[in-house]
Amino acid sequence: MGDIMGDMNKRRGKVLGMDPIEGGKQVIRATVPQAEMYKYATDLKSMTQSKGEFTMKFSSYEEVPANVTEQVAKEYKTADEAED
Repeated sequence: MGDIMGDMNKRRGKVLGMDPIEGGKQVIRATVPQAEMYKYATDLKSMTQSKGEFTMKFSSYEEVPANVTEQVAKEYKTADEAED
């Protein structure tokens, strides 16, 4: 559980809570930017020995942090220059 919660934080996520379910399993509820969830299925399987599952649904839009905005702009500029 700690690895998964740490991974959520690393992905700019906010853990909202944990709920126990039958069979001794836990459900972690979190909000995470969609851009950070690409390849998550592979990472989750690796962390849980292929036992973990996840679902996601759209929640809301939020402002992107300045450091992420700068990185996206830099990547866009690099791609634009490569086309010229």
